[in-house]
Amino acid sequence: MKHLLLFAGLLAAPAWADGTLRFAFDGKPAAGEVAVAADTVYSREQGHGFEADAPRNAAGQPFFFSVDVPEGNYRVTATLGGRDASDTTIKAELRRLQLNSVRLPAGKTETHSFIVNVRTANISAVPGVEAGRVKLKEREIVSEAWAWDRRLTLEINGAHPALTHLLIEPVKVPTVYLLGDSTVADQSGEPYASWGQMLPALFKASVAVSNHAESGETFRDSLARRRIDKILSTLQPGDTVLLQFGHNDQKQQKDGSGNAQTYQAELRTHVERILAHGGVPVVVSSMERRNFDPQTGKLRPSLAEYANAARTVAQDMKLAFIDLNAMSIQFYEALGPERSQQAHPLNNGKLDNTHHNNYGAAQLARLVALGLREAQVPVARELRDDLGSIAPAKPQPPEQFHVAVSPGFTQQRPLGD
Repeated sequence: MKHLLLFAGLLAAPAWADGTLRFAFDGKPAAGEVAVAADTVYSREQGHGFEADAPRNAAGQPFFFSVDVPEGNYRVTATLGGRDASDTTIKAELRRLQLNSVRLPAGKTETHSFIVNVRTANISAVPGVEAGRVKLKEREIVSEAWAWDRRLTLEINGAHPALTHLLIEPVKVPTVYLLGDSTVADQSGEPYASWGQMLPALFKASVAVSNHAESGETFRDSLARRRIDKILSTLQPGDTVLLQFGHNDQKQQKDGSGNAQTYQAELRTHVERILAHGGVPVVVSSMERRNFDPQTGKLRPSLAEYANAARTVAQDMKLAFIDLNAMSIQFYEALGPERSQQAHPLNNGKLDNTHHNNYGAAQLARLVALGLREAQVPVARELRDDLGSIAPAKPQPPEQFHVAVSPGFTQQRPLGD
């Protein structure tokens, strides 16, 4: 579905009359709006349309709408509702949750805004960073291409989705950059999800989340594939960078590398470069793997060495630190050995105790939000006011959690463990 999209960003962007794009999906375009018919299929020449090989706007089915835009941050204002009762969920790019289950009675409409970050693999030269490109993996060119093309793609989902109008405008807002492994990265298909995909929905429409994490990777991979360079090429003073590695670094222990000492050195390198560009680095320890001791009913720690190493760097360099490792242990143990299984994906009849499903990812995102608040990171002021109480030992009950399932399932497990 996505492999043809990646290099569309090399084409010229469409001209914008006043810096905004306006679309009408209800057949009633106002002045300045582009009418979008049900059979409007995306083309490079047109610059917008429904994705041809994905479910479109049949009743009750999710559909995907794409718009060519230059790299940057965009405020999207969606008008939802209409004649019939509706229940709409919107995700952006690779299943980044933006609006969850906006329910409206028949005859009512509402506008909701959120921020979407759009990027390409091109790296612009800035002080300390040479021009070039991110060294993408094959899967990033195929199944994950929506994360890198020069399009803003929206997934309109939900029990009864109803989108009538869209307003898309470029904005300059603070950006929260994410860098990490598969537990942070945008996962392209169900039943997998990450906390990085759920984090955008926790912020007001005043912050962008730009997720540069990738499955199977380490701090060393970030340097070699130039992911940190890409972040630095667009980072503005005051922007926040969340750094969470550990799972794969732990398995990289060979030839005297990959241990806690080299992990710390590579973390320090990232932090120093972010600080040099005026960014706000936040160190996040890796959440634990779900592995209960049947005798005690407690979780068996497997990443304590790396969690401690991350904490030490944060303390030494006087950085904000989010101990997601400790909070995840409380989260799992609060649910217990049986119910905690509901935080993890079941694929081919096997439970994946490292990666997460929508529920598990959403709970970890809330813990990251709590960590931002407790560490008094400035961007925490932009978290939504209606998140309610967040406590690791009191997660939202899995039985009461719901996010509309995206079309597109995979039996391919994310890289890393």
